[in-house]
Amino acid sequence: MIKVNLDKVLLDRQISSKDLAQAVGITPANLSILKTGKAKGIRFSTLEKICSLLDCQPGDILEYID
Repeated sequence: MIKVNLDKVLLDRQISSKDLAQAVGITPANLSILKTGKAKGIRFSTLEKICSLLDCQPGDILEYID
């Protein structure tokens, strides 16, 4: 199972979901789907933009749980 820790990273960086979605170029609804773990996948380009804006690594956002 893949756990999405985006809420934690957003809180640590004090950035709102709305601001992140706008900066990345995705809808707030799609960001919400990603944050809740309901997304079936994520484009590397989207992940790259999120990591760049939040100054983090993909492993800070995504976690594998056995």
